[in-house]
Amino acid sequence: MPQRSRWKRLTVLARCRFIWAEYPTTPGASEANRASAHQNLERDVTEPSPFADANEPVPDTSTTSARRDFLYYATAGAGAVATGAAVWPLINSMNPSADVTALSSVEVDLDGVEVGTRITLKWQGKPVFIDRRTQEQIALARADDGADLIDPAPDADRAERPEWLIVIGICTHLGCVPLGQHSGDPLGDWKGWFCPCHGSHYDTAGRIRKGPAPRNLDLPPYTFLTDTRVRIG
Repeated sequence: MPQRSRWKRLTVLARCRFIWAEYPTTPGASEANRASAHQNLERDVTEPSPFADANEPVPDTSTTSARRDFLYYATAGAGAVATGAAVWPLINSMNPSADVTALSSVEVDLDGVEVGTRITLKWQGKPVFIDRRTQEQIALARADDGADLIDPAPDADRAERPEWLIVIGICTHLGCVPLGQHSGDPLGDWKGWFCPCHGSHYDTAGRIRKGPAPRNLDLPPYTFLTDTRVRIG
């Protein structure tokens, strides 16, 4: 038991004996005496113990609380920094590398492409078909704008400039490369492209007309920089 608590208990017991000895609770005892005795008892109980160390410091709860808060925020901050340092390399690795970014767009000079000629180039690992269409091909495509199309789209929406049709050369069925880019290739029933894998037929606007392909040949994003220079991507 601590010294201070023991001292208080001993003081209380001693005072009780003294009170009852000096001021017995008999019918003749005065109320003043009993009140005085109780006041002395209360004063003695609150008096500090002689065994208490006068130099004992009183705990500063505000300082302790401030220290605890500082440690909490310091630990949380260190954890956040460590997490950021660990996650950043992963996030950075998801960004495209410099060579991939450089290939995100391709510029093509079309000045040497003759009317009725098709060329193929690579963009982001995909074949891109560029067809410099004849007036006959343009007329065939526009004549079928009102036909019963699997994936309806007018020719004007397929070719920004009527003379040039630019499409991604991948069949929208299972990803085969359709035939039609080279002289002697089968063009299908609509004089466009033909996929030999499962028999999809595309017209001169790259629209699916027959076969299992669910949609037209996809269009890449492109911009004409001049009349004969285009940027794809």
